[in-house]
Order: sequence, then structure tokens, then C-alpha cells
Amino acid sequence: MGATPQEIVKADWLTEADRDGIDERSPTPLYHQLYVILREKILSGTFAHGDQLPSEHELAREFNVSRITVKRALDDLASAGLVVRQRGRGTHVTHTYQPQPVQAPLGGLLDNLAAYGKRTAAALIEFGRELPPPHIAHALAVPPGTQVLRMVRIRSLDGEPFSHLTSHTIPAVGDSFTRADFEGALRLAAFERAGVKIKRAKQTLSATLADARVAQLLKVDVGAPLLVLTRVLFDSHDAPFDHLTVLYRPDMFQYQMDLTPSEEPGSWKPALTAGE
Repeated sequence: MGATPQEIVKADWLTEADRDGIDERSPTPLYHQLYVILREKILSGTFAHGDQLPSEHELAREFNVSRITVKRALDDLASAGLVVRQRGRGTHVTHTYQPQPVQAPLGGLLDNLAAYGKRTAAALIEFGRELPPPHIAHALAVPPGTQVLRMVRIRSLDGEPFSHLTSHTIPAVGDSFTRADFEGALRLAAFERAGVKIKRAKQTLSATLADARVAQLLKVDVGAPLLVLTRVLFDSHDAPFDHLTVLYRPDMFQYQMDLTPSEEPGSWKPALTAGE
């Protein structure tokens, strides 16, 4: 009998990057660092409404912290209305993940991304093949157990870091790349060289808090608010091939879109530029 979605989440939700998000040297209390990580997992949909979080003992073991630290983090999640804790039944998620897609003309989006890349510099921090988290595997429609290309980059403007980018690319595309393909180069250009035609992109915008690892790389405090942009790219066959999550410092980045009234009263739609 196959595992249920809830069992899959429990088994696969934690990554090495999550463990790096706990830093004993940080002045931020450990319980708050753990709270930030668990909060992001809930708000991003990794833990869905009704899912049971790992036990205090399991979390303490995975993050190498005390159960008192775990209890304080879980209590804060409960105070924030994200979970409910019941003696003998564990901790269950009460938040419902409802991402809001951002629809925009693809031509203008790609043009803006290319210009944005030329004005900034990117440093490749991590590069390798690994199993994606369940929600990303679902977004990319890859079978369980499939390794994908994962990259982590930091993009800077005038030497100041402002975005943390984590991408996952399916094997049919990612296996042809080496680290050298992305040293100082745009990913979109690499996709074009590989013959991948981008048909459309699906984006969502949300917010999160910086964990210890991201805070260090972006030069912000642990728990600092960040903007989150998630983008899935689709090829000419309308199949997803690349998943990107970008964490932005809000003091250095703004997301702007021109809107026009839609046919439905009280709603808006992106404005098309000339020629699109």
C-alpha cells in the first residue's frame, strides 16, 4: 500500500538547508529560529491544513535542539493561529495554503528578467542533484525518487545582496548542465542554449521570515521579513520544467505591475504592453 500524502510530507519535508537554518552562534534565540523554519513550511504549503507536525522528540532530534526549545517554537506557532496543539494527539496545522497566482504577459516578463540580470551580479552558492521537497516535485510533475538539479544563488546590486534564489530543474533539462554553465550567467540564457522554449510562467507572491542561513547570506536579521516570489516555467509542450523560489529583501526590491480593470466588476488584470 502506498504512503498517504501526509506520510510523505512527514518523511521528506526536511532538507539540509533547513538544518543550516539553525545557528547556535546567532543572537536570535533557537526557539525563534525553529519557529521561523516551521512557519515557512506551513505558509508555503509543505505542511497542509490538517497535517500533523513531527513530534517534539522528532524535531529536537532533527535540529539537535532541546525539547524545551521545540515546545516554545510550537507554542508560538499555536499563538500565531497556524497550528493547534492537543495533549495525546500532537500538533496539527490549521492554516490553509492559498497561493495567489500572478498572471502577466510572458514576453514582457522575460525581457524584464534579462535586463534585471544584466544590472546585477549573481554568485552560485550551491549546485548539485538531489531529491526535491514534495511540493516542488508535485509542481514539476516528477515521479517520486527523481533527482533534479538544485541551485542556490545570491544576487547583488553594487555589491549588496538583495535576493536568495533556489531553483529546481527536471533531469531532461538539468542533466545537460554543469556548474560552469551558470557561473555569472543567466539561467534563461542557459535554457535557451539548451534549446528549451519557454511557453509560459506561473508565479505566486507571498512573504516569509529569514532563517539563520538566509539571514547571513542576505545580511539581514534572523526573522526579518522577506518577499517570496515562486515561479514555475513551462516548455513548448506546456510541461513544467523549472521551479524557482526567490527571497527578496523588501528594502531593496519592489514588485511592480501595471493593471487595468477587468470585465468583472471590482477586479483587475495585468495591462498588456504595445505589441503583446
